[in-house]
Amino acid sequence: MASENDSDAELEENYYTFLNLPRDATTEQINTAYRKQSRIYHPDKHIDPESKKKAEIMFNRTKRAYEVLSDPHKRAIYDSVGEKGLKTEGWEIVHRTKTPAEIREEYERLAQAAAERRLQQRTNPRGNITINVNATEIFAPYDDTEMPRVEIGSMSIAQSIEAPITRKDLIVMSGNLYSSNGTGSGGFVVAGRRLLNKGWLELCLGAGNGFLMGLKGGRTLSPKLTLNGGTNLNFRDSGVIPALFSTLAVQLDKHTMGSLTLNAGPQSSMSTQIDRTTENHAWNTSFVIGTPHMYVGIAYTRKMLENELKLKLAVKAGTFGFMGEYGVEKKVSKYSSVLAAVSIGVPSGVILKFKIIRSNQSYVFPIHLSEEIVPAAVFYASVTPVIAWFFVKKAIMDPMEAERKSIEVERTKRQNEQRLAAKKLEASAAIHLMQRTYQRIMNEELERRGLIITRAIYGCVNAGSSTQFNPDESYDVTVPLQCLVKDSKLQLYESSKSDLPGFYDPSIGDDKILRIEYTYNNQFNVVNIKDNEALKLP
Repeated sequence: MASENDSDAELEENYYTFLNLPRDATTEQINTAYRKQSRIYHPDKHIDPESKKKAEIMFNRTKRAYEVLSDPHKRAIYDSVGEKGLKTEGWEIVHRTKTPAEIREEYERLAQAAAERRLQQRTNPRGNITINVNATEIFAPYDDTEMPRVEIGSMSIAQSIEAPITRKDLIVMSGNLYSSNGTGSGGFVVAGRRLLNKGWLELCLGAGNGFLMGLKGGRTLSPKLTLNGGTNLNFRDSGVIPALFSTLAVQLDKHTMGSLTLNAGPQSSMSTQIDRTTENHAWNTSFVIGTPHMYVGIAYTRKMLENELKLKLAVKAGTFGFMGEYGVEKKVSKYSSVLAAVSIGVPSGVILKFKIIRSNQSYVFPIHLSEEIVPAAVFYASVTPVIAWFFVKKAIMDPMEAERKSIEVERTKRQNEQRLAAKKLEASAAIHLMQRTYQRIMNEELERRGLIITRAIYGCVNAGSSTQFNPDESYDVTVPLQCLVKDSKLQLYESSKSDLPGFYDPSIGDDKILRIEYTYNNQFNVVNIKDNEALKLP
């Protein structure tokens, strides 16, 4: 089975470029472009078997592009998420009047569902490793003759895997280990979960700090109301310790979710939480009453999608004291992100937190810098991540990213070798089928002293040159460009020229240019444009 990365490496066709249309093309423009190309590629226009076979290939591409762009529903999907969106399962249930934003949201939901199905076919591992570092001696008085000590205060490891048995049943196995100051503890839980109509039920058995037995469940009460709850019995030497818990979640509006959670047991509490998430912002407010503390907290996240950054602010105050936190989360790859945050509070002091998230695995490193709010500790906690990020990015990540892109280009080339070979043959076939149209347009332009493409080259230039093409990575496109001339005018739009009829990509991942030598009113001109650059001649 192909992996998700393999799917991402597949080349997609640009239907607009193939028909030489702008992204905002009208229905009339789409119909005109389709009729124009049909006159060239329709199999009935050709007699000999070889030409007819080539025409069938090009006409099928023309028809496919027209079918998508002429259908408002398919075009909206294609405009929002590309060709892959048309291949996604589930679009038959999507209402045809959805806006592009709603279509993208629906595609992401369907893609997420597909990803979850793929994970269910595996073990869906989830894990967390937390290493608490005690570095308080750096900013506390100490003997000048000794170096400040930096120690590992505690460490915890948690891991879980899911093993599907049937479509409705799965086994969840989880374990955890905790070590602090030379002593440790741990536990292991096995749970069986069954999906029910509008809900689920789970029975769990565990061992660690005594034998554990629990029953959990959840049910969707209405489209906006969900109830989860359960009970645990912990059998210890001192007796049986019961615990009850339940959560009622309410969808307040499209972007807002509210919940009420009750816990009864060794540490009883009642909490209310409201989460609001939009495309660029996220708010979380919580109010907790319980033992040993009660507190209120507010958290805000600003999503900077263009930079793949998230700015985070949080404040919490209650009977324990208060805590303020600020930080930044940066996405470094498709599945990975890093987080750096500074926590300032009483009585916690100053803590610098690093977190690395890789798919469903997270690694957390809280570094306790001082037990009191020391300005120097706050300053270094704020500055250190910036300096560290700059060093890591320049010395490690940028070279790795360059290597990754190089590997990705090579992988894309290998994965699409057959498709690229087919595209090259299609380009050759298209040029063969264009000959009559080419001669007709040339004669018309010669008579009116109009736009004559004397020579056109598309591909990669040699290193250090802007005009010398690499013969292995470039080719002549004079015929297909002349066939795009209409009434002594040529217009190309902002997209890769490799999807134009008669074109193909001679070198995936490399920068390409299009060089055109032409005459207009018997005057010779030369123009060079980048692959994605628009062009209008004369």
